[in-house]
Amino acid sequence: MERIELFYLYDSYSLRFQNMSPKNSLILLRGLPGSGKTTLAKVLSENNTYPIFSVDDFFTDLLTGEYVFNFSDNHLAYKQCEEYTKDAMQQNRTKVFVHNTFTMDWELKPYFKLAAEFKYVLFVITVENYHHHKNTHEVSDEQLHKMAEKYKVKLL
Repeated sequence: MERIELFYLYDSYSLRFQNMSPKNSLILLRGLPGSGKTTLAKVLSENNTYPIFSVDDFFTDLLTGEYVFNFSDNHLAYKQCEEYTKDAMQQNRTKVFVHNTFTMDWELKPYFKLAAEFKYVLFVITVENYHHHKNTHEVSDEQLHKMAEKYKVKLL
């Protein structure tokens, strides 16, 4: 597996030491379907004050809200999410939220690069399903277990 190098533009010690806060933040919310990523993104974005993006946006009809997943278009959905995120960062939005499963490292890597390119502070938040909600996209329990097996959390 390819190792992803993270370049933190600010570390928590220097922020406290200099008594300053980061100017712009890219916040990645990751977790299995049904964990509450979308709900948390809405809460943290202060009622959509800040942009929120997801791969799911590609598969959701803007008028009806109907979600229709098509695996053969998944690569287009990932690309769209990255492009929307990049556009928001080019507009110098103070906070940008992205909520995807991010179960594998390659899914995170483009966002790490964007954070470095636009000098955004990067936060990766794992959302866990302690509330036992079911996912809204009808992902089977079997598929959820497969995703959970691939899921990696970097603690150190």
